[in-house]
This record gives sequence, structure tokens and C-alpha cells, in this order.
Amino acid sequence: MCGIVGYTGSRPCLELLLAGLERLEYRGYDSAGLALLDDEGTLETVHAVGNLARLRAAVAERAGSAALAAAGSEPATSPLASGEREEAALEAAEVSARRARTGIGHTRWATHGRVSEENAHPHSDPEGRVHIVLNGIVENWAELRARLEADGNVFTSDTDAEVVAHLIARHYHDDPVEAVRRAYRELRGHYAFVALFAGRPGLLVGARKECPLVVGLGRGETFLASAIPAFLRHTRRIQLVEDDELVVVTPDGARFERVAGALVEREVREVDWDDDVAERAGFETFMLKEIHEQPDAVRETVADRLADGVVLPELGLGEDEATRLRRVIFVGCGTSYHAGLVGRYAVERWARLPVEMDIASEFRYRDPVLDERDLVVAITQSGETADTLAAMRLARNSGARVVAVTNVMGSQATRDADGVIYTRAGLEIGVAATKTFVAQVAVMYLLALWLAQARGTLASSEIDRLREELRALPELVRETIDSVREPVRAIAEHWQSAGFFLYLGRHVGLPVCLEGALKLKEISYVPTDAYAAGEMKHGPIALLDERTPVVCVATDSPVLEKVLSNIAEVRARGAHVVAVATEGRKEVAEHAEEVIYVPRSDWMLQPIPAIVPLQLLAYEIARLKGLNVDQPRNLAKTVTVE
Repeated sequence: MCGIVGYTGSRPCLELLLAGLERLEYRGYDSAGLALLDDEGTLETVHAVGNLARLRAAVAERAGSAALAAAGSEPATSPLASGEREEAALEAAEVSARRARTGIGHTRWATHGRVSEENAHPHSDPEGRVHIVLNGIVENWAELRARLEADGNVFTSDTDAEVVAHLIARHYHDDPVEAVRRAYRELRGHYAFVALFAGRPGLLVGARKECPLVVGLGRGETFLASAIPAFLRHTRRIQLVEDDELVVVTPDGARFERVAGALVEREVREVDWDDDVAERAGFETFMLKEIHEQPDAVRETVADRLADGVVLPELGLGEDEATRLRRVIFVGCGTSYHAGLVGRYAVERWARLPVEMDIASEFRYRDPVLDERDLVVAITQSGETADTLAAMRLARNSGARVVAVTNVMGSQATRDADGVIYTRAGLEIGVAATKTFVAQVAVMYLLALWLAQARGTLASSEIDRLREELRALPELVRETIDSVREPVRAIAEHWQSAGFFLYLGRHVGLPVCLEGALKLKEISYVPTDAYAAGEMKHGPIALLDERTPVVCVATDSPVLEKVLSNIAEVRARGAHVVAVATEGRKEVAEHAEEVIYVPRSDWMLQPIPAIVPLQLLAYEIARLKGLNVDQPRNLAKTVTVE
């Protein structure tokens, strides 16, 4: 989910790049960096750990040091007052900016390698001939790195991105475009990158494979970025880079080529977004934008971890230790709790380990019996949820091994855990969790498969099949978003005034119901209950009449027939049934008034596409009511109080 921006043109590029990165900071804020190339071919780089303010400070510090050194005085011994020194730094920065009119910038969401200055982009080859910024994941990076190291290449970071710079440099003789083309053919994964070549001002070469890259066309200048907001204040004329394409950028515009070599004509589009709309990438709200980002969130979370078997090095648990575990305990709050419920089913079925699921605020007070044979998995989007942190500390003090599942590097949960599995959803601005939920569920599947692999409870052929199913999930989520929006909107229009909703599901469908009902409560303020469908006869059935919409998750599972029986019971009481079902299951339509179909996958993985229509149902009802879906009343993104 990193942000990349490039520029070449007639203007100084330093401030243009920094401003562009600030508009992309939602894509990552672990570290940032720049590579600047002046008209004489002199190239400078600067990196910083942390957000864009840290990068600005690093730029000013470097420029100020250079200015003071040129005046014959080192910063430590300079007689200048601090205000004068700052002024000198800013002046020097301006001088530097005027010299560089080609550059690339990056703001990082860490995937490979810890958060450090060494791992910050841009990366280069050892001779500094090629500098690159990359968004995404190179899945075969370890294989490529080993080959390059055998040829004598020395690496300075732990990232997969540095491999790309080395690989391009290996193929670079006189033709930068051909070097990128040859390197691209050796890469596997999903990524977009931009390359800058020392001694070649006025030229950038980009490439895309399943990650966004867009060109901005100005007068005598051209931008290249992960998203339109990076350059919207300077031009509204854009061209989209497609998969398996190279784009050659000069101040005069962009040339598009297929990796195979054929030139491509690309239309110029005009966007009419204002700044607010641009921040939301053209979507009416951040929540809707984040629903549409869910395929990327799943892809980023699973891709490289499935490259060779199931790989979770950050787990901090050896395979031999996995065989000695007596149980797994998931703890979480709200949406994270629901993700853990999916994990419970997956771990028990695939890894054959007993699993407990606890609400974090209850776990810490029930005096749980724990020892070193227990694995406690704490799920917290922010890594700062007070109840979950307290549960983690209790578990560690009791001798259990604790693993955190979180979206935020450097959060407290990462410091309190023995191991960490990062979700890679990127920044989520909407208070109601959407893409962070599907990323958490994806981690549950990864953990369950890793445990199964370590414990030998699944045949290798079955693990391979499930790996491929997981790889296919992002596209299935994309298909779901595209196909269900209109039928969901129609259902929302009909039931927007309903005073009560009931959600029913069984097995892995139950966590989907719980999460869908939570979304409706959070952003639509509609009284809603979610129940295990088998329990419906023990109370909730008394609430049903012809005015009651009942949402049933009836996706593929070993208990689908039971769910259909529960639906029949609901309809016998006059209630209206909206079912979410797996594509091809026509029998569901015989039991429900309305059916929303999601693409077929392994039945255990159905919760990820199945949650999409329920997110959209809550969203559409809230919008019809005129509510602020991004900032629902009484709620906060991070709950740091008990």
C-alpha cells in the first residue's frame, strides 16, 4: 500500500514531490524518501523514518549542513544562532530544489524488512546508476536476491524492492527502457515501480503489475504516481497505466508499451474532482473507497506469504513449537473479535488444534488457566486497543506465547507480543472497519494453514490447493463489489425505514452475520441482532413478523441444509428473507425472497466475499438516511480506554 510519485519537467521538483507524497501518506507512513536528479546528471537521495514531516526535516537538515559546510563552518561549531541556522538551511534547500527537475518519491507501508532508514525507498544498485520506488510485493525476491548475490551484488536493505534496482542495473547498458523490460520479465508478484537513471535527467520509466500507476500530463511537465491526488493541483489530464505495461515519461508526455514490445495508444482523460473528492479517490466517502480497496488489502496481506508453502517468519514460532501446542486462544474486540471467530473454525478444521475465542475485556477478568503450551493470538487493528493490550499482558505473565495481529507497525501490541503478523490494509480513515476486517480474516487463514503445515495435519496437495484459493480471493472480492452494488441498493431502498433487522448464520457464516449486523448498528443506527441460526428458536423468533427483514448468510458449508431449514422457519412467521449465497446455489432462491450471490470459492474462505454485500447494505441504508458514514456518532477508530 505504499505511495509513489515521480516528476520530470521545467519546474523544481523537490516541493512538488513532497506535496504529492503528503497527498498519498494514507498509503503508508513508516518511512519516506526522495531521489532528485539535476540537469547536469547529479543525483541526491534523502531518507527518513516516520511520516512526511520527518522527511521534510531531513531535507532541510541536509541542505543546511551543506550550506554551513560551504561557508567553512560545521553545524556543531557554527556561531550562527538557531534561527539563522534554520534560515540558512531553508535557503540552501531552495537552491537545491532549483537544481533538480527530475525526481521520484516514496512513502512506505513496510512489508519486507523492519521500519528503518536502510529499508526506506528509493533503493538503488551498488553503483547508484538506477534508483527505484515500488508499491506492492515481489514474490520471488529471495530467489532473485540469492542469484544476484552470487554474482557479487551487495545489498544494503532487507526489502524486496532493492532487488528490482539491482536487476534493472544488471540489464542496463545504453537503453533504460529495455533494461526495465528485461527486469520486469523476471519478476513475479503484484507491484508498480518507477525507475530513475543517473545521468539521464528528464526521463522516468514505470511499470505496472496489478498495482495502481497513473500519469498526469501538464504543460512541459509530466507526473507519475500511485493515485491522482498526488498531482491534481497541477493537472487534471490523466492517462492510466494498465497491467503488463511500461510507461516512458519525459517532460513532453508519456509513451506506453506492452512488456512484449508493442506500442499502445492511450486516451487522455479529464478528471473533474475537487480536493475533497480527490482525497477519497473519486468516491463519495472514505468508507466506500475503503470497501473498494478490499481486494488490494487481501492481496497485500497474503501474496508473498504464499510464495513457497505458507511463510510467516514474523510469527516468532518454530515448527517444532507448533507441534507442542495444546490450544490456541483468540482475543479481540468488536470487528477483531469477529475475525477471530473465523480463525477459530479454520484452525480447528485445518490444524486440528482446540481453539477458544474470547472477548478481550472478558478474558482479562475470568482468571484464565494458561501456560507455555498455549498460543494467545491478540487481534487489534490499531495495536492500541486497551482491553486487548491488557489481555496480552495477562497471557504473557501466565507463561503463554503471545502473537499480535495488527495493521500498525510500532504500535504497543507489537512491543508487547512475542511475535507479530501484520495485516497490510493500509490506512483506514472510516471509523467502521471494512478493509481491515478482510485483511484480519486473511491472516486467520494464513495462520491456520501455517499451523496445519507445521503440524502435518493437512496433505501437502490440500495445502497447495488452499494456497491457490487464497491467491484467487482478491479477484473474487473485486467481482463481488462490482456485481452486488445494484441489488444491494434496491434492498436498502425498500427496507431503509425498517425498525429492526435480524441476521442469522451458522458455522463460518455466523461471524459474517455478526460483522454485518455490527456495521448496520455502527453507521445506520438501526437496532439489529445477530444470532446463530440454530438458536433463533430460543427467543429471537418471537420478534418476527411481516415487517421484519431477516438477513441470512447461506453460503456453501457443511451446514447449508440446516441454514435453509432455519430460513423456512423464518418465512413461516411471515418475515422477509434476504440471503447471501454462493454462486450456483439456486436452491437458496427457493427459500428466500431475495438472494445476493457471491463468487464460488472454498467454502471455508466464503466469509471474505460474503461480508461485502453486508457492508454495502449498511452503507446504502446510512446514505439514504443522510448519515455521516465516515464519522458515526459516539464511536472512535482506536479505543484506548476500558
